[in-house]
Amino acid sequence: MPERQPPLRAGQRREEDTIRVMSVGQAVFAATIAALGILGLVHADFAPMFTDAPDTLPGREALVIIVGAICVTCGLGLFWRRFAPLAARVLFAFLLLWTLLVKVSVILMHPLVEGSYQSWGEMAVLVAAAWILLTWFTEEENSGWARWFTGHRGVRGARVVFALALLAFGLSHVFYLDLTAPLVPAWLHVPVFWAYFTGATFFLAGLAILAGVYARLAAVLAAVQIGLFTVLVWVPMVASGHISEHRWVESVASWVITTAAWVVAESWGVRSKA
Repeated sequence: MPERQPPLRAGQRREEDTIRVMSVGQAVFAATIAALGILGLVHADFAPMFTDAPDTLPGREALVIIVGAICVTCGLGLFWRRFAPLAARVLFAFLLLWTLLVKVSVILMHPLVEGSYQSWGEMAVLVAAAWILLTWFTEEENSGWARWFTGHRGVRGARVVFALALLAFGLSHVFYLDLTAPLVPAWLHVPVFWAYFTGATFFLAGLAILAGVYARLAAVLAAVQIGLFTVLVWVPMVASGHISEHRWVESVASWVITTAAWVVAESWGVRSKA
């Protein structure tokens, strides 16, 4: 016969009852992270979002395996209540470390190149999403360094990171107009207008989130806009069957960023801790 659990005392909850169930957006993000890891392991190379690792990096082949294994383990681990808190912590720590060591180092080397900030912003959205998951699956800490990463502080921190990423996206549409405008579908016409318009909306959304003015609406619209880029720009390219390796990486990255932005936008929902 199965072992019976001891009765609960007043106010006491079992561990499995204290762990939240993922939302749809969080589940899609977790599955996407796992898929990224599988993609990297199958091709024995860094998956999109991690392709900017230097080719001369010592132990590169081993790092490819480590990155792939972390993504698969954490992505799948988020679906199991017992392992979700640990998976969220490891995923957040890994993405944050990658951002600091790889993305920030590029900014320090090329501080006047906007593309450095654009690249940082792409990973920063993933960091923000993982941070939201960390606050979702982890009880709020009231002391020590952990208090800055959990609970209300953690949610606010994730939203700030997301907002800064949107500012970087907005600036990139202006600085790289010659690259952005040609991506606008022909049936939309006036590609230059749309490049400026989407850049401006990203920038305004970032400012709105930082200021706390219609922040939830701004986050939702930003996530929708990123999703529209994926559907209107990258999906047709992939479906055509004629796509370069660089465009393939960008199309996958666009989907990953879409799912991450979805998670952040959900943090303003009724189930949020903030």
